[in-house]
This record gives sequence, structure tokens and C-alpha cells, in this order.
Amino acid sequence: MVQLDGIGHHPILRKIGKIADSLQLETYVVGGFVRDILLGRASKDIDIVCIGDGMVLAEAVAKYKAVSVSLFKSFGTAMLQWNGWVVEFVGARKESYLLGSRHPSVSAGTLPDDQMRRDFTINAMAISLNKEGYGRLLDPFNGHRDLIDGLIRTPCDPKQTFSDDPLRIMRAIRLAAQLHFSITPETLVAMTAVRDRLGIVAQERISEELHKMMATDRPTYGFKLLFDTNLLSIVLPELQSLSGKEQIGCHSHKDNLLHTLEVLDNLVKYSSKLWLRWAAVLHDIAKPLTKKFDPVHGFSFHGHEELGARMLPKLFKKMRFPISKEVLGYVQKLVRLHLRPIALVKEVTDTAIRRLLYEVGDDLEDLFLLCRADITSKNEIKVQHYLANLDKVQKRVLEVEARDKVRNFQPVITGAVIMETFALKPSAQVGLIKEAIKEAILEGTIKNEYEEAFNYMLLIGKRYKL
Repeated sequence: MVQLDGIGHHPILRKIGKIADSLQLETYVVGGFVRDILLGRASKDIDIVCIGDGMVLAEAVAKYKAVSVSLFKSFGTAMLQWNGWVVEFVGARKESYLLGSRHPSVSAGTLPDDQMRRDFTINAMAISLNKEGYGRLLDPFNGHRDLIDGLIRTPCDPKQTFSDDPLRIMRAIRLAAQLHFSITPETLVAMTAVRDRLGIVAQERISEELHKMMATDRPTYGFKLLFDTNLLSIVLPELQSLSGKEQIGCHSHKDNLLHTLEVLDNLVKYSSKLWLRWAAVLHDIAKPLTKKFDPVHGFSFHGHEELGARMLPKLFKKMRFPISKEVLGYVQKLVRLHLRPIALVKEVTDTAIRRLLYEVGDDLEDLFLLCRADITSKNEIKVQHYLANLDKVQKRVLEVEARDKVRNFQPVITGAVIMETFALKPSAQVGLIKEAIKEAILEGTIKNEYEEAFNYMLLIGKRYKL
């Protein structure tokens, strides 16, 4: 056993230990908090295990600190918050699983029982909080050694561990990405063998792990692990379908999955925005459905950006992602427009720029980040050439925006003005006139100023004989 003096500066643990001693409860801090102490990582979530009733200990701690405690009697757990710490209490337990559920039947157990039920060795360590032996590390599965070696493995048979609770498969991959750890070969084999068991896990839980993986500085590592274990075809088959090169004669196309992961890698360097990262993952999602081959010109994926944007509502619903305008609408917009700035390189007209500004609105900067990330090639000279072209487009876009201010603009002539001027009721005709005014502003025919736009509206009215 190792004496871990590093917890001495945690007064909350000292106090819990003293209260546990007064109740004659053998008590330990376990799990991720122990792991993070050993790794030198910040953590505000503390799991306390005692041999006995964890809710009794929680109530005593809450009473001492005059804080409220939440009791979850059906689960035998309690939780309280104390100076920014979230502390959960539970009695040591052992678990057994039925084949069709990841929710175990639970009975009282010993500390070794409790450690054995943990997902990974690095989460199965415990530190004593009682006065006798305070700070002693109990590590029956050599989790400390695995931390040093950067390994993720299970305390018991990995196939059984993952079969019992298949969400652990996703946690293994997320932890590997978070901690920059490797998953041991036998653990990877077991993850692959029981991957179909993910079907009993609620989609929300799987997506939550994906979001945590995406928030790391190595999300592509997580996606590669999903691919290598044949889990990607279950978790996100639309991304799996991007995998693979194809060659016909002298024509070929690149592996679009590898390209997508390169794009994500590029983007991670510049932005931590979760949904911008998801836009990078999904920007080419429709390429398999739009792939065509021409003997002269080779492979093409025309319209994949538009189809990809149209695919997203169904995909978001399936993944239990938010379907709000702020999330789904944002990702759709970036997917739909991700080729537009590059296309402007050929002909940077003010009209095209105004239309882009109008469509992208406040997300212009994120769109250009995605476009930069989308420039991938083994030929560094080619990459620098494309980036320089994109710089020119961005500079011109900002110049037009500063002059015309059309980002998020609304035509000064409203539907109410149109109806009052021409004595019209709400109708398709009102919408057509309003659309014509908007188009004239975007084309640069008129400025978005009231008098000029009003006179233009009168001209349109004459055409409609109003």
C-alpha cells in the first residue's frame, strides 16, 4: 500500500474523515478524483465510499457545514455541494447485471467489492480518509502503474465489464482522448466483441460521451479508436460511410473520412467551440450520396454541401442533439456554405460577397475558420497557395462588409409599408415585392436606405399594376 500525502491540502477530505471517524464508518475517496490527484489534474467532483450507509455520512457532513443534501434512496446515494465541490456519498456495494439491461442489481459489499465493479483500473483506486491510515492508497488492480504507463484497461475480464455496462466502451474512448492514453490490446478486442451491446444504451448517454470526446484536444484520436473497433458504424454510420478511397483508371478520390479527421485536427488548433467542431465532422457527410464518376473528369461530389445540410435535422434527431436554430441551424449554415468562400476565389464580386454576408450573418468568422481547416493536402506548397487565396477573399469580404453593412441586414421596407402603400392584404404578392427589394439591395442596384428603397418599391408596384 502507498501513502498518498498529496490529499493533505484538501480540508474537505480531512473534515469528511473526522466525521466518518465519529460515526465509526470506514470511509474512502474513490474513482476519478483519486485518478486526477495522481495526474495533477483539477477536479471538483468527489466520490466518497463508506462501509455502511453513505446517506448517514452525507447527512452528518451536511449538518456540520449547514448545507442541504440530496438523498436518492432508491439508488442508496446522496449528494451535496460545498464551496464549489460536488460530493457524492454511497455505501460500498457489489453489483450483478441482467443481460438486457445496463442497470445492475445492487447489494451491500466491501471496499474490494466496490473497487471490482469500477470501469477501469485508473478509476478503481481508493484513498483512506479515516485518521488511522489517512491518505493511504489502496490499489488492488495496479491503477497507479497504469496511470504512469498511460494505459486504459478494466479491473476484471474486459468482455464481461463491457457487456455488463456497454457505455463503458464509450467512456474508454473518451478517457483515452482526454488523457492521451492508450487502450490495451485485450481491452480493444473486448470492446469490438461486444459492440452490439451499445444498443441497450440510451442515445443521450452515447452522445454525451461523444461531446466530451469532442471537447478534448485530441477528438480525432477518439474517432480513430471508434473506427478501429468497428464502433463508428454503430455510433455514427454516416461518418463511417466516408471511409475508403476509390480508383477507376487514372482517376481516384481521397479517403473522405481521413480528410474529415484532418479538417477536425486543423480546426481544434483554433477553436474549442463544440458545434463548430461538429460542423467540421459533418461538413462532407453527403459525399457518398452525391458521388458521381465521369470518364473524362473523374469523381465529383456536386451538391454535397446542400444535401449535407438537409440531412442534418434527421441526423440530429437520431443523435438526440439540440434541434434549435442556435445549434442545428448554425451547423446547417456552416455545412451549406463551407464551399462558398473558396468558390469566390475565381470571381470575387461584390454581389456574391453581399449574398454570402447576408446568409452567414454573425457566423462569418466561424465559416472562415472551417474553410481554412478544410484545406488539406500532403503538398504544403498547394496548401499555402489555397490559404493565400482565402486570405484575399476574406480581406475583400471584410471590406464589403465595412462599406455595405449587409451582414444580418433587414430591408428598410417592411411588409407593413408595402401593404399600406398599395392597399394590400397579407398575400404572396407582398412577399414577392419584399423579396425583389432584398435582391436589389444584395445586387447593389439600390442601397438599403428608406427613400431609395421606397422609390424602387414604387417601380415594382407599377410592374404589378398596383
